[in-house]
Amino acid sequence: MIARLPVTMALSALLTSATGIPVGRGSKPADTAPPYYLLHALPATYSGAPFTDANEDSVLVYQVTSVSGPNPATPDSHGVADQAEWMADIARTAILGRDRATRLWLNELTIPSVKVIGRSLDTEPGGTNDPADAIMSYVQRFRFDLTST
Repeated sequence: MIARLPVTMALSALLTSATGIPVGRGSKPADTAPPYYLLHALPATYSGAPFTDANEDSVLVYQVTSVSGPNPATPDSHGVADQAEWMADIARTAILGRDRATRLWLNELTIPSVKVIGRSLDTEPGGTNDPADAIMSYVQRFRFDLTST
């Protein structure tokens, strides 16, 4: 069976290392002001062999929310759409970017006993629509096709 936790941990590590922006798994990162990412695991799809067999496949979808916020050094500042979109661009490149010459992923997603056979942008609902919000966010959902090794 493909366990979800190692996939979640690997994706969180990839996003953190490739972007340099803190990642909270399901909640705001501790002691962190925006900007940051929120990573949520969404319902999974399994196929192939029964769970008792180690050779099944999984499709896991994760939501990455880019959270823009006020500048602590500027009183009365607020999150801006440009920052949220910039963060979404960086997340998209970190997860889906490929080297133009080799076509290999720019950032490897290494999961013990699992091979990632596909990565894609599942849906991109986009950002909040009120620039007066103190914190603005931008939502993307990424799909990972996995098989046991």
